Amino acid sequence: MDLLAKKPYSPPSWASHINLIPSHTFSLGHLPTPIHRWNLPNLPNNTEVWLKRDDLSGMQLSGNKVRKLEFLMADAVAKGADCIITIGGIQSNHCRATAVAAKYLNLDSFLILRTSKLLVDQDPGLTGNLLVERLVGAHIELISKEEYSKIGSVALTNILKEKLLKEGRRPYVIPVGGSDSLGTWGYIEAIREIEQQLQSETGTVKFDDIVVACGSGGTIAGLSLGSWLSSLKAKVHAFCVCDDPDYFYNVVQGLLDGLEAGIDSRDIADIRNAKGLGYAINTTDELNFVKEIAATTGVILDPVYSGKAAYGLLKDMTENPKKWEGRKILFIHTGGLLGLFDKVEQMAPLLGNCRRMDVCESVPRKDGIGKMF
Repeated sequence: MDLLAKKPYSPPSWASHINLIPSHTFSLGHLPTPIHRWNLPNLPNNTEVWLKRDDLSGMQLSGNKVRKLEFLMADAVAKGADCIITIGGIQSNHCRATAVAAKYLNLDSFLILRTSKLLVDQDPGLTGNLLVERLVGAHIELISKEEYSKIGSVALTNILKEKLLKEGRRPYVIPVGGSDSLGTWGYIEAIREIEQQLQSETGTVKFDDIVVACGSGGTIAGLSLGSWLSSLKAKVHAFCVCDDPDYFYNVVQGLLDGLEAGIDSRDIADIRNAKGLGYAINTTDELNFVKEIAATTGVILDPVYSGKAAYGLLKDMTENPKKWEGRKILFIHTGGLLGLFDKVEQMAPLLGNCRRMDVCESVPRKDGIGKMF
């Protein structure tokens, strides 16, 4: 009965001194998300990997963005917004989650989506996240990657905000990935959730490390600050899927400074490069890895975020097994299943063929629930 409820927010005791404590939150996700052992192949000796299933935080809203949106949407409603503006890549999980959350709360959404110069004047289609966004009636504005780089996400959202204000609308802007200091509370709160799960569900497991993909900085800022302040004290490792580690150390520092946390990002987070060929661009090896993990463990990773992070983690374990031996690692699966639909052509050669079932014509029919006509 709590879903979509607006609730007063009280921070964990260990975070009560932080600045910018939210007053309310909307219950948007199916929380807590489960934690279970992940039987990955070829791990170093006595190494355990556990999986935090933030991909199961909801259907249309699935993934890590839900946690940030619980705080951001409460702020938007409190400020009297009638529509939400946000920005991201053409298959942005964040933009899709924002469009759904907005509609749940009877708000319109305006999405600025980055695409190639060749496709910016064409209909973007209905693949993956785009299908959900268009089903819930999001207003989509396309921008080329070149224009995005030249103008920047903040200026672009401001241009749209000014336009909507002139039309008499009351827009609320959410930055790329929902990653501002307010959104960071989503993963500070997730650390409290993990603490409670460790006490009640997983018995005596104490995690040495937390591993997560990083695409805009808010998730890692919340996780690393929360882990540092709480009883968890696990080292947070982030695999960035765009830009580079120095860029994200600076982004995370800005978010921490906005909370007046008084901590250096480099002291509480280990950020590594996992972007490969570039944001949302995959090598055959990376996609084959996603396929192999699904085939061996049943867990489907997305190709843009968690797929690259897990690929980077296992590659490092193979190259530096001593570093990881005997450690207990919590991997945060940040969702993004819909992004796989954008990779079907590239993945098709990696997957097995289907074949027609061989049935002898002389087999007699047996009536039952299989009878269709």
